[in-house]
Amino acid sequence: MKIGIVAATSGEMEPIRKYLAERIYLKHHQFRLLTTGVGMMHSTYSLLKQLSLEKPDLAIQVGIAGGFNPLRHPIGSAVAVHEEFLGDTGVFESEGQWKDIFDLGLGHPDQIPYAKGCLRNHHERLLDISGLPRARGFTVNQISTGKGTMTNMHQRLGPDIESMEGAAFHYVCLQEDIPFIQLRGISNLVGDRDKSRWQIPAAMETVRFALFKLIGKIHENGHP
Repeated sequence: MKIGIVAATSGEMEPIRKYLAERIYLKHHQFRLLTTGVGMMHSTYSLLKQLSLEKPDLAIQVGIAGGFNPLRHPIGSAVAVHEEFLGDTGVFESEGQWKDIFDLGLGHPDQIPYAKGCLRNHHERLLDISGLPRARGFTVNQISTGKGTMTNMHQRLGPDIESMEGAAFHYVCLQEDIPFIQLRGISNLVGDRDKSRWQIPAAMETVRFALFKLIGKIHENGHP
């Protein structure tokens, strides 16, 4: 299989590179590791540039994210994202009401690859074999810190996690008809800027373990 693994930063990618290099039994698979840079713009460009060279049989995005619900998805745990939304592409009107591009009539919420404004992963078996709880994500260009913004977004979309690249990954894979899955480790609560409470190493270790477990299952059972 040709498996593309995508991460935003080298810190997220290098342990994955080392793991794959040390496992001889995985050598007959072709792994392409892509560090895209942070954010939707960098991710989209890097993904499309790589796809112009080679299209994988499966794409996997790995990274960390902020979480909204520590009871459902504790800090340090990992999730598989089955739905993605554009979190801050739109406008706050003067009365404080948020309108996205669909509310503004700048796009149709059911125009492919969207479904009711959502970028959904339809690869159910792949999500199942990940062994991870499913999560709804939204992607932002600016990390959320204001309580008003977070409350508004949560009431509208009910997200479980926030990232800066997830929607770009879903969008490109859906448009290019590539089987895909997004794995995220939850490093902190959204809005909490006290980094002494963050658990980045634990989140990264958990999501890497989930990735390695998924690769092992694919190796044993074939393409899901």
